[in-house]
Amino acid sequence: MASSRPERAPTYSESLRQRDDAALVALLARRPDLATPSPSTLLSLAARAMNRTSLERALASLDELALHVLESVLVLDSVGTAATAAAVARATGVDRTTVATTLGQLDERALVWSPGPRSAGFRPAPGIAEVLGPHPAGLGPVDAPPGGASAPGGGAPGTRPQDGTRATPDGDLPDDAPPGARAILDALAWGPPVGLAPRSDPAARRATEWLVEHGYLRATDERHVVLPREVGLALRGGRTHQDVRTTPPVPEVRELPAATVDAESASAGIEAVRLVARLVTLWTEHPPGVLRAGGLGVRDLRRAAVALEVDDPTAAAVVELAAAAGLVADDGDDPPTFAPTLAAEDWLDDDLGDRWATLARGWWRSRRTPWLVGSRDEKGALRAALDPELWRPWVPRLRRSVLDVLALAPGRPLAAADVVAVLRWRTPRAVPPEQAVAGLLREAALLGVTGAGVLAPPGRALVAGDDPASSEPAVLGAAFEAVLPPEVDDLLLQGDLTGIVPGRPSRALERLVEVAADVESRGAATTVRFTAESVLRALDRGATADELLADLASHSRTPVPQPLEYLVRDTARRHGRVRVGTASSYVRAEDPVLLAGIAEDPALRGLGLVLLAPTVLVSSAPAGELQEVLRARGVPSVVEGPDGRVLVAERAGRRDATDGAGSARRGRVGRRTAGRSRTGVVPGSGARAEDPAGTGEQRFADLVARLRAADARGAEQAGPGRAGEAGNGAARSRGLAAGGGGRTADPGPEGTSDPVAALGLLREAIADGAMVWLEVVGPTGSPDRRRVRPLTLDAGRLRAQDPARDAELTVAVHRIASVTPDAPPR
Repeated sequence: MASSRPERAPTYSESLRQRDDAALVALLARRPDLATPSPSTLLSLAARAMNRTSLERALASLDELALHVLESVLVLDSVGTAATAAAVARATGVDRTTVATTLGQLDERALVWSPGPRSAGFRPAPGIAEVLGPHPAGLGPVDAPPGGASAPGGGAPGTRPQDGTRATPDGDLPDDAPPGARAILDALAWGPPVGLAPRSDPAARRATEWLVEHGYLRATDERHVVLPREVGLALRGGRTHQDVRTTPPVPEVRELPAATVDAESASAGIEAVRLVARLVTLWTEHPPGVLRAGGLGVRDLRRAAVALEVDDPTAAAVVELAAAAGLVADDGDDPPTFAPTLAAEDWLDDDLGDRWATLARGWWRSRRTPWLVGSRDEKGALRAALDPELWRPWVPRLRRSVLDVLALAPGRPLAAADVVAVLRWRTPRAVPPEQAVAGLLREAALLGVTGAGVLAPPGRALVAGDDPASSEPAVLGAAFEAVLPPEVDDLLLQGDLTGIVPGRPSRALERLVEVAADVESRGAATTVRFTAESVLRALDRGATADELLADLASHSRTPVPQPLEYLVRDTARRHGRVRVGTASSYVRAEDPVLLAGIAEDPALRGLGLVLLAPTVLVSSAPAGELQEVLRARGVPSVVEGPDGRVLVAERAGRRDATDGAGSARRGRVGRRTAGRSRTGVVPGSGARAEDPAGTGEQRFADLVARLRAADARGAEQAGPGRAGEAGNGAARSRGLAAGGGGRTADPGPEGTSDPVAALGLLREAIADGAMVWLEVVGPTGSPDRRRVRPLTLDAGRLRAQDPARDAELTVAVHRIASVTPDAPPR
C-alpha cells in the first residue's frame, strides 16, 4: 500500500499570510517600521517581522507584564511544553484572563504565533530567542543531547530538544547527594544560571562535580557550570518568574488638595512669564553675541542670571524656554546676536494666560535638553545654552511619558525616581536616564505644568493637546487662564515710598510697576519701592511727571503720598538737563555765519546736520563723505584727527576709504538682515516640521491590499515546482545579497531564491530545529547543494550542522543562492 505524505506543519510566514486584512493592518499599526520602506509581498513582510532590528523595536515597546509572558512562552516552547494561556498563567503566577489578553496583544504584534488553534498553544516568533538573550527569565540553556553534541541552535533558548536527548533530572536530590549540592542548586535556581566552579573548597568542588556527573549541572568550560533550563524549571516548581507585576508600581503618597496644586501651578506660571518677559526686555537693550560654534557664552548666561535674580541652571532653562517659544533667536547679523523676534513684541501685549500658554506650547513641542547645559560632551567641551547640538529627537516622546506617569497618580507628588520606576515597568528594555526625567520634571515645575510635584490642570491641557480642538491657542490659553487668581487693579501706596499689590496685578498695573518701581518681595502680595532710578526709567519711556502721578493715582485708593510726589517732580526737574547723542563727524569754524549757512542749506539735509553751538556743527555722515560734499558746495574743508591736527591727504584718504568700506559692509549686513525671516527658531532647537507622511489605518489598509495583489500574482506565475527550479539559472548564482532579484512568491515546500524570504526560512528553521536544503555558490561560481540544520544566523553568517558529513558549516549569507525546507518523510 502506497504511503501518503503527512501534512506539513504551517510555518510562521504562512500563519502571518493567513491573517485577515484587519489583523495585518493592526500589525502594521503596532509595528510601523514593517511598512517603511513598503515591502513587496507578504512573504517579505513576514521576513521583515523576523528581523532582529524590527524585533528589538517591538520588544522595546512592551511593558514588564508582556515581556514576562513572552519569556514564558519562549521557555515553555523550548522545553516542549505547549504554551497555552493556562500553562503561561501557571508559569507566571498571573491570572488566566490577564495572560490571555496579553497573549492576544503579543499575537497582534506577531511576536508569538500559533501553528494551529490558539487553544493548542503559542510559539515565539523566529528570532525572539536571539533578541531576549541566552538566559530568558534567568534560566539556562536547554539540556544538550548525549555525546556532547550541541543541541539545535547550539543550545540557544527557543530551540526544541531533538530525539535522543538524555532525561533531565528534576529538582529532587537523592539521599546520597554530597553536602552543599542543594545550596549550589538553590543559588542558581532563580538566576543567573551560570556559576564559577570552586577550586579552593574541596567539599564544594566535590558537590559541583557530582551535580555535573548526574546531569543537574552542565560544564561549559574548565571553570564555569550552567544550570540546564529543565532543571531550573523543576527547582522553581514550574514557575518561569518569581513575581510578575500586572500594574505599574505607583507609590502610595499623601494626596495634596487641588487648591494647593492650582495655586502652586499659577504662581510658577506667573513667575515663568515674568522671567521670560524680563529676558526679552534685557536682550532688546543688550543682545548677547552668538558663539562661533553657536550657543550662548558662559558670561552672557551669567549676566542673564544676575539680571533675572536666579541661578545659572534656571537662567539656562528660561533662555531655552524663550527660544522654544520663538521669542528670541539668532538675528543673523554680522556679528550675530541673540535678539527678540518680531513675535516677542506681540507676545508682550498678550494676556497673561495666552503668554503662559505660548511658553507651555513651545516647551511641549521642543526637542531641546536644557538640563545638559553646563555639562561636558564626549570631547570634554562645555555645553552652552542654545547650543545647536542640544537637541534630541526622543525628548517630546519622553516628556509625554513623564506627564502620563504623573497622570496615573492624580493629586500625589512623584519624585524622579518614582517616575523612572513606572517607566521601567512600562518599557523594561528602554528605560530613560534618570537625569533626563529629573530635568523634564524641573522644567515642568518651573513652567507651572506641575504644582507641588503634581500634574496641574495646565499639564492636563497639554497632554490632551492631541485633540485638534484643544490644541488651538485660544482653547489652551483659556485652560491656563482658569487656574490663575483674579486680577487686582489696586496699588496700596505707603508714605515710605513703597507700595503693595495685593494679588495678581492687572496688565496696566503690571506695566506701571515694572517700569516705575523696583520689586522688593514677591508672594501672595508684591511689595515694590519707588526710587529715583525707577522714576527715571518711567521718564525715559516718555512719561511726564504729571502723567506718572496721574497713573499712580488711578490705581491707588488714597491720594499719592507727598514723599512720592516730591520724588517724582524732583526727578523730572533734573531729567534731561544733560543729553547724550550720536555723531559720526563734526564741522567747526571760526565764522558762525559760515556754519549757519551750511546748516540751513537744503541740499545738505541728508547729512543729518545739527548746530550745537555757533561754531560747532555735527553730522551723522562719516568725515570723509562730509568733506567731499562740502567741497562740492564750494567750502574748502580739511579733515582733522582726534588731537585736532590736520590730516595730510594720504592719511585722510585712508580714513575716507575705511569709512566707505564700513558703510558698504553695514549696507550688506542691512540688506541681508532685511531679507531674513525672524522665525525665532534656534538651530537644532527641535522646532522642525513634522513628517507629513501619515501612518494611519488607511495607509496600512492600502499597503495590505497591494501585498495581497502581489502575492496573488506571484502564486499564479510560480506554479508547482517553479520556485525550486528558479535557482538553476544565472539569477541563482547571484546569491542572497543581490537584493530582491529572485521570485517573491510563497516558497511553500519548494523553497525560494529571494533574499528576504530565504532569510526568513532560515530563521524559522533555527526556531524549529528543522532541516533545510541549502544551495551555496562556491568560490569558482559552481553551486553546492547540502542538507543542513541551521543553528545560528548572525553578523551576515549562517552556522549550520551537516549530518551527512558529521560537521558544522559556516557560510556567508551572500553566498547562499536558495533555501528549500526539507520535505517530511513519506
